[in-house]
Amino acid sequence: MKLIITVVGKDRVGIIAAVTKILAENNVNILSINQNILNGFFNMILFAESDESKIQLVELQKALKTQGEEIGVEIKTQHQDIFDAMHKI
Repeated sequence: MKLIITVVGKDRVGIIAAVTKILAENNVNILSINQNILNGFFNMILFAESDESKIQLVELQKALKTQGEEIGVEIKTQHQDIFDAMHKI
């Protein structure tokens, strides 16, 4: 399954490490990652694939959301099909 993961919040050290650690621990492969910092705010969009993972999407969403709360950012995880449907013009 293809996933879109977005991360937004005040910039700090370790955001990418915290997110990618959870993905690596759950055998979720990162296909593409793009991040930037604007006026002290961190923004990242990550495209991943979970075909080799045994974790369910709901469990991964919960783990990433909890991690985001711990480090002070908002992390949203969506199936690519849902993301695409929401962002079609």
